[in-house]
Amino acid sequence: MGTLAILAHQGGWDEVLLVGGPMFVIAGLLVLAKRRVDAKVENPSKSDADH
Repeated sequence: MGTLAILAHQGGWDEVLLVGGPMFVIAGLLVLAKRRVDAKVENPSKSDADH
């Protein structure tokens, strides 16, 4: 029965996009945040030294 259900399900690109899309967005945001943190560590501004 399980194999039959898998074979009956054609395509599935909408499910891939519904799951993969948000994962891709979150991964991209994490990469951007990491770049900002790394840049801040390498070049701290003078305003951060006051805190």
